[in-house]
Amino acid sequence: MTDNPTRFDIAISGASFAGLALARGLSQALGEGLRIAVIDRAVAPQTAAADDSRAFAIWAGAKAVLESLGVWQHLADDAEAMTTIEISDSALSDGVRPTRLTYDAKTADGTPSAYMVPSAVLHRALYKTVATDAAITWIAPAEASGLTLGDYAATIALNDGRAIEASLCVAAEGRQSKLRQAAGIKTMGWGYAQRGIVATVQFERPHNGVAIQHFLPGGPFAVLPLKDNRACITWSSRDAEAARVLLLDDAAFLEEIDNRIGGRFGAITLVGKRQSWPLDVKMARDLTAKRFALIGDAAHGVHPIAGQGVNLAFRDVAALVEVLTDAARIGLDFGNGPALERYARWRRFDSTLSAAAYDGLNRVFGVDNAIFRAARGAGLGIVDQIPQLKQMIMTEAAGLSGDLPKLVRGQRV
Repeated sequence: MTDNPTRFDIAISGASFAGLALARGLSQALGEGLRIAVIDRAVAPQTAAADDSRAFAIWAGAKAVLESLGVWQHLADDAEAMTTIEISDSALSDGVRPTRLTYDAKTADGTPSAYMVPSAVLHRALYKTVATDAAITWIAPAEASGLTLGDYAATIALNDGRAIEASLCVAAEGRQSKLRQAAGIKTMGWGYAQRGIVATVQFERPHNGVAIQHFLPGGPFAVLPLKDNRACITWSSRDAEAARVLLLDDAAFLEEIDNRIGGRFGAITLVGKRQSWPLDVKMARDLTAKRFALIGDAAHGVHPIAGQGVNLAFRDVAALVEVLTDAARIGLDFGNGPALERYARWRRFDSTLSAAAYDGLNRVFGVDNAIFRAARGAGLGIVDQIPQLKQMIMTEAAGLSGDLPKLVRGQRV
């Protein structure tokens, strides 16, 4: 350990959900003697997220991570439990849109499988746990612009001309990670010629915690329940259709939403602003390099069809905290190659399989063909009649299957 203020044990580029959770997890596991740098463009990340209209489904495994890190207590009052998940598949013009598959949104022990949490709420809660942490040095506003990976340290160049060193550098910067490129890690991916549209609405009638996933030919449309009888509306639409919808005034935009919901929840009021972004998938070919690791969207930017991106990120965090803590406790430094290889092996299969599954779902349900739709409907109907299969799917979605890190199991590292 050195007193040089430019030298750290771990440098995290990006105060994303994953970046903040990693800083918290490592500080909690290894104590204040640890020196962590968090590099971010915003001085206070929670203010940067204040206008974010997105909300995230925090599934049971990710919730366990947040509880273990002491984050959940800061957002529990704003988290809405899902009670039921309904899935339908039809054309927008269909007069009747039957629900093909219904899940009771419970885990095997009867607790909720998932909670909906607004983006700003999640960011505030994570920031609250790390803002005054003595182990963490905030380097903000700043941005990592370059990276040199040496035998004994990673050197991160900042856009203001400064540089810092760390035994390990972790990129949590999102899909367009500059440090991933600087580390020489290649990506594979493709675009979908779709845009994601997000808005928050208020309903006249109670939603009762019901989440709806309606598959349309242009992309999935979801109604995700929030507190105070609000909902996060998310849908994927082909580029031309998304451009048309985004140009509508508020009244016409709400008509488009209601046309997809079918008047089920009565009058709808728009809350806040709409947001939109192009949809793609971008997977890193490697999760680590010498003294370097990727987490979250920097490692695997997936299609939002199942709302699992943030859950994958928290599983990354749980695994990396565990392998780094295990290494540190036997006297190895944080850039230890075998420890990073263990992290990469642990997370590679889950993230790759998940990305492939979400991509496949989007493609299968995007085929606008009556025969395909009939086959899909029959398949969903069969699943709906097999409770054991539905519970297995729900367990997988909740992130409670496979080789789970301690934090996902609700245990401190």
